[in-house]
Amino acid sequence: MERVTLRIPKQQIEEVEQMVETGEYPNRSEAIRSAVREMLAEADTGKERPSEKRKRRQRRDSSWARV
Repeated sequence: MERVTLRIPKQQIEEVEQMVETGEYPNRSEAIRSAVREMLAEADTGKERPSEKRKRRQRRDSSWARV
């Protein structure tokens, strides 16, 4: 497994920590890996046109920016 360093807004890390504390995930790394797996699976199974994927990605990216 490769190590990746990234910056995540404090509020999102706190929400991930809450998921770890409630036992939904064993640790932060696994929670983040799970989110990446879901994102990749969604992109892989999506049959939408490239322009629709781009619009969805822009909406998702802007929602991260709001936090």
